[in-house]
Amino acid sequence: MRKTYALLAALAAAGLQPAAAQDTVSPTGIASQWITLGTHGGPVPHADRAEPSNLLLTGSEVYLVDVGDGAANQMARVGVPLARLSGVFISHLHFDHTGGLGAVLGLRFQTEAQNTLTIYGPPGTRQLVDGLIASMRPGGEAGYGVPGEEVHDPSIGIEVIEWRGGETAVVGGMTVRNVENTHYSFTPDSPQYGRYASLSFRFDLPDRSILYTGDTAPSEAVDRLGQGVDLLVAEMIDLEGLLGAMGPARGDQAGGPPPLLIEHLRTHHITPSQIGEMAAAMDAGEVVVTHLVIGNAGREDWRRYEAEIGAHFDGTITIAQDLDGF
Repeated sequence: MRKTYALLAALAAAGLQPAAAQDTVSPTGIASQWITLGTHGGPVPHADRAEPSNLLLTGSEVYLVDVGDGAANQMARVGVPLARLSGVFISHLHFDHTGGLGAVLGLRFQTEAQNTLTIYGPPGTRQLVDGLIASMRPGGEAGYGVPGEEVHDPSIGIEVIEWRGGETAVVGGMTVRNVENTHYSFTPDSPQYGRYASLSFRFDLPDRSILYTGDTAPSEAVDRLGQGVDLLVAEMIDLEGLLGAMGPARGDQAGGPPPLLIEHLRTHHITPSQIGEMAAAMDAGEVVVTHLVIGNAGREDWRRYEAEIGAHFDGTITIAQDLDGF
């Protein structure tokens, strides 16, 4: 069931902090929430939607699941302090899914967050984090510009765990499983083969289970991981709508984006119908659609997406907006 946090965002913009924002995380350790902080599939910025990021709240634990540009600001808009963040899950290393991580690390460092932040992600995540920490050192050494100020190490309190797919781990009060999906299709003769992976995550919480596809094409491994899941959070592409929004320079015409990009869009993402087939194969309880690569689509198109998903899946379907909660 959708719960919108737009009211909290409006109050925050007015300088108010409603009690509801303070109670976003249940102190009981039972209730969980999934908040779609950013729902636009990048990399081109969108005026009305932030880049892909999600907030998973369970008891007193706070996790980011992907961390697109603006994730820290979106957390503030729903009333969750950055200092409460204890973990980040990264599905893959495309910039629309990682662009906000530098701000999260830098702002935690500048505000002297005391807890350890663990970042879970595919191969290459450690190199990414090491680079971001290196970029923080000049600002950390400059500090507040006060003579005699102690210089702190920005790497303290940051841990990285890389997963290749197929791991199971207990993280806080939940069990997390992952599989390698089909967002990448490197062949054995390519230099990237075996070096990088795109992951889908399943979170088994005290009160329910959530499957986050990340970016993927149809995948039997993801279908198996999601068996019986309560909430399926899936990416989606409307390629024809996207190409139509490009006008005369649409990607399958001369002067448009390179064929390599069009091949990626056609073969490495899932359509509304494929989401429905995936949800049915999993016997999922509910579907939330995010990471929308949909051009200039509006509400009429949303109804069409819901109908195409619903042709295969008869449960609740929601095309998410920023700051929706489930």
